[in-house]
Amino acid sequence: MYFSNLLAPTLREIPAEAEVVSHQLLLRAGFIRKSSSGIYTYLPLGMRVIQKIEAIVREEMNKAGGQEILMPIVQAAELWRESGRWDVYGKELFRLRDRHDREFCLGPTHEEVVTDIARTNVYSYRQLPLMLYQIQNKYRDERRPRFGLMRGREFIMKDLYSFDRDEAGLDVSYQKMYEAYTTVFKRCGLDFRPVEADSGAIGGNVTHEFMVIAESGEAEIVYCSSCDYAANVEIAPGLPTENPPESPQEMAKVATPDQTTIAQVTEFLKLPPQKFIKTLFYQADDELIVALVRGDRNLNEIKLQKLHRALNLELASAEKVKELTGSQPGYVGPVGLKKVKIYADEEIRTMVNAVCGANEEGYHLINVQPEKDFQVFAYGDLRFIEAGEPCPRCRAALQSARGIEVGQVFKLGTKYSQALEAKYVDENGKENLMVMGCYGIGVSRTMAAAVEQNHDEHGIIWPLSIAPYHVVIVPVAVEDEVLWEESVKIYQELQKRKIEVVLDDRDERPGVKFKDADLIGYPIRVTVGKKFKEEGKVELKLRHEKDIRFLDDAELCNFVEQLVTTRCEGDWRHVCYRHYSSV
Repeated sequence: MYFSNLLAPTLREIPAEAEVVSHQLLLRAGFIRKSSSGIYTYLPLGMRVIQKIEAIVREEMNKAGGQEILMPIVQAAELWRESGRWDVYGKELFRLRDRHDREFCLGPTHEEVVTDIARTNVYSYRQLPLMLYQIQNKYRDERRPRFGLMRGREFIMKDLYSFDRDEAGLDVSYQKMYEAYTTVFKRCGLDFRPVEADSGAIGGNVTHEFMVIAESGEAEIVYCSSCDYAANVEIAPGLPTENPPESPQEMAKVATPDQTTIAQVTEFLKLPPQKFIKTLFYQADDELIVALVRGDRNLNEIKLQKLHRALNLELASAEKVKELTGSQPGYVGPVGLKKVKIYADEEIRTMVNAVCGANEEGYHLINVQPEKDFQVFAYGDLRFIEAGEPCPRCRAALQSARGIEVGQVFKLGTKYSQALEAKYVDENGKENLMVMGCYGIGVSRTMAAAVEQNHDEHGIIWPLSIAPYHVVIVPVAVEDEVLWEESVKIYQELQKRKIEVVLDDRDERPGVKFKDADLIGYPIRVTVGKKFKEEGKVELKLRHEKDIRFLDDAELCNFVEQLVTTRCEGDWRHVCYRHYSSV
């Protein structure tokens, strides 16, 4: 490809709408353009990266036994009503009606459709196990689309669904996908970690997320360097700490004027935050509930939602809190609350002489004894775990990092097969429910995550396996016949060797071409300039290195071919160093 023929509209300025690095660089380097909020067009460079990620995914899914299909984006409401998700999925579901007033949705996921395929086409145990997958656009009406391809309304996803005879079969399918995902993300050149996670709206009781480690990640994970434990903080269990022994004192009300936050009250009363009970009110579906955590902890809403078994959970309004307690938030507490369920973190149970709001503006209660002074409906693990706390498995200190979710695998069990009656007949003629799993990879999100993890101040640094082109050739002066002929010669030779190469034939200053090359992120840059005229050598630079080497034609082409043909296994930088040192 000659650069003059390539639609790659680079930008010098950072677009005002772009918040994270991947959004900024993919726009600036001409990979994507915004169509509307949360919806993007993939320009040629972007499309090439997407296709390479898809090719890796497709190869590994096929190796694991997957069969590719293509299901409809527009899905009938009847199927979703059968599964029970039509009324509970939420506002993220794009809903529409046809001219006959029949209800449909744009597919955010395809459990219902694929289960319908299985129940109408799979009858016998001889047809199982079965793995069906597709690579397709998905649609979710995000309340606030942001971060470019990281959280959009339309995105590209690979979703695979497994059907097995029993839980033992599901274990085998799940492990196959777990290993296939590990290979996919290694081949994409990403630093990632599989972590235990929450299943969310998909359902199921076992799930792992595959997280690309990046400071810009929306999710926080904790992991142990002494064992293999890793989990999203949304589900990581917090081990209760022991409170120091002390004698219970008589509860008393104290004035705390204008002290409404934990930090303010701790300073005012000269007590540590561990002595405080943080009281939070939530609207859980149609019910108002109360949640308690220690003053130095943060409440985990996902854990609370699961404990209460709520479909929807959100903080209650100040008006509702005052209606129940008679006080504004900041002075509320559990003592004296009636006709409301109180959920408390396990650490609350053993607190002695605690402090909480008095449900009276300007006052708090001291020396509160949780087991005596108020009634808890249920105790549970309701807090976020933090770095430095003991690992739930081996008790070593946990570390934390931020991550971008690029894939997730779920054990669904019979959640959908039971609702949609997807059954098979075993060898004894008995009907059984199929046992299901589902497995997703965010293809477009993987592209963004690769940029978040691989960039510098000059632009993108693509791993070779998913780079739009492997090599860019830059003649420093296209009008110089000697330099131009050498550039064309190298270009044609690399093409013969199946190397994806761009020849920058623009009549621009070398500095402009170099800036665009770094911005776009070609892994290999070849410069044909003064050194060729003097010594017959051309310049080779790897995008992730500062060093420059000068090679003749044969050395250059052999090195590039060797590098590119070994690009897909493991860390591509290791491959680069190994072969580079041999030149």
